[in-house]
Amino acid sequence: MTSATPFHKILVANRGEIALRVMRTARALGYRTVAVYSTADAGALHVAQADQAVCIGEPLPAQSYLCIPAIIEAARRTGADAVHPGYGFLAENEAFARACREAGLVFIGPSPEAIAAMGDKAGAKRRMSEAGVPCIPGYQGEDQGEERLRTEAGRIGYPVMIKASAGGGGRGMRLASSDDEFAELLRSAKSEARGAFGDDTVILERAIAAPRHIEIQVFADRHGNAIHLGERDCSVQRRHQKLIEEAPSPAVTPELRERMGAAALAAVKAIGYEGAGTLEFLLDAEGRFYFMEMNTRLQVEHPVTEAITGLDLVELQLRIAAGEALALTQAQVRFDGHAIELRLCAEDAGQGFMPQSGTLALWQPPEGLRVEHALRSGAEIPPWYDSMIGKLIAHGRTREEARRRLLHGLEALVALGVTTNQLFLGRCLAHPAFAAGEATTAFIAQHADALLAPDDAAHLRAAAVAAVLLHETAGERRRQPGDRALTHSLAIPLRFDVDGRRHAGRLQLREQQRFDVDIDGNAIELAMVRLDGDRARLVCDGVMETAVFHREGTRLLLHYRGRPFAIDDQARSAGVRPGEGGGDGKLRASMNGRVVAVLVAVGDRVQAGQPMVTLEAMKMEHIHAAPAAGRVGALHVAVGEQVAAHRVVAEIEAGAS
Repeated sequence: MTSATPFHKILVANRGEIALRVMRTARALGYRTVAVYSTADAGALHVAQADQAVCIGEPLPAQSYLCIPAIIEAARRTGADAVHPGYGFLAENEAFARACREAGLVFIGPSPEAIAAMGDKAGAKRRMSEAGVPCIPGYQGEDQGEERLRTEAGRIGYPVMIKASAGGGGRGMRLASSDDEFAELLRSAKSEARGAFGDDTVILERAIAAPRHIEIQVFADRHGNAIHLGERDCSVQRRHQKLIEEAPSPAVTPELRERMGAAALAAVKAIGYEGAGTLEFLLDAEGRFYFMEMNTRLQVEHPVTEAITGLDLVELQLRIAAGEALALTQAQVRFDGHAIELRLCAEDAGQGFMPQSGTLALWQPPEGLRVEHALRSGAEIPPWYDSMIGKLIAHGRTREEARRRLLHGLEALVALGVTTNQLFLGRCLAHPAFAAGEATTAFIAQHADALLAPDDAAHLRAAAVAAVLLHETAGERRRQPGDRALTHSLAIPLRFDVDGRRHAGRLQLREQQRFDVDIDGNAIELAMVRLDGDRARLVCDGVMETAVFHREGTRLLLHYRGRPFAIDDQARSAGVRPGEGGGDGKLRASMNGRVVAVLVAVGDRVQAGQPMVTLEAMKMEHIHAAPAAGRVGALHVAVGEQVAAHRVVAEIEAGAS
């Protein structure tokens, strides 16, 4: 088929930053846009910025963003004649692409047949093997019985990677190091895959030690033309999900790029592919690469490719979907400089990267970087969806220039109210191994101690700043320097938590605008120069600088020296401190989520740390373990139930026989 396929109004079947990203290019090309949203996203930016918007269901993805009939009906009601799936949700769903075609809608992506051929990991590996592309040894059979899979894992040899066949993004993926843990990891992988993709089929692959994750961006049109836009290095990952991506890769030579690009183009031409796609490979220490999977959609990390090529990848998608031929040949593709992207996620790196949700009280993106987001101060971060809430991209003439710009912009970013991985990302960027271009997929595991280490000095400084700000912003009006209620002779006792860590001390005015602050026996001098809105200009131990803050009653959210802090004033509180609360034998939900497994029964004896309940939040499973040894006295949840953060889900009777 070579004829043009004109369309005029595009429904974006997604949410958040990718919905806004697609709409931005669509508007620039003269297309009208339609947003779809769940009831949890009624106030979201992608809804407000679309020309039209339709509510398609309840918060759970299966009831909204994964509901094909509701999306097709939204297109019919608004007169949309094309659908862009973004990434995630239904972007690689053959049934969705087919439903769009049957409804007379242009699907801005590959054909259902191509998605079926390459979107399924097992089928894609078989096709690539037949085409001569090197593949990782593994099992892609139809027999999904536990015993067969266990036998195949033994044949492949541990460690073995269990991977959901239908999806991507690290969901439904587990690393089994031995036969003893295989069965439970298989159950968990299948459960997560079923919830994320509606298909619990898995494949097995031999785990390659500390490889690099390299992907090749390709585009193909319906006229037989295909190009690649070079590689991206996506090796810095946690839970098999990417955190930092860059282009080009520090490990790929021009000769290797040519070979990998040729393999990627041969793959897409073999299946008559049309649109944007990404071939993902593992690159070992000896320079051998192995096909891993193909993503038949736009990638989260596409901005780094845009930065070094000067191309708008969404525009290429729209033009190809409309029937146009690619406007450039492989020889015309040029690369300029280096680009690095960070994924800002609502998660607690210090607690196993546990997803977070809540109200983003203060949001101020930095200048000088490309920031893709759908956020604003006061925005709700719901627990139902992916934890990534934004992306920061820097481009430079060299890798070091891009890294330096990105680190500076990241430190200037203000995101207060919901715990994010901002500090963790900064430490990754600043780590010598990353700075030297040596990071592999083992980077985070190898350097976890340094990346997650507490910073006592930073806590003390933040505590001192918080002490003064809590005093200066108390009452109905803010005090200004020179307008003091604190006398020289009276010291105010301090007791507050900084990121859950208790601090105590005293605050005393030494002279006008100057304070003596004692934090846990450490003396710190601090002067308040100016309060202006949510910014304070101050001098701490002789250094003048700015702190950004947001106060909510006895809670102070602080951005200081490039990182966020959450301070809770406990001067008048006798409550349980954060982090405490296992001593009463009650197991509490650590986040809003859905119960996907109850692993014990009332009356069972458990040991401290034994898994009891598994919750799913933001498409990831999180095991909740017994806080103490004893007998299970009560279970307050059932599989399928939705629970709120801090709710008691089980009770343990310590010492019960």
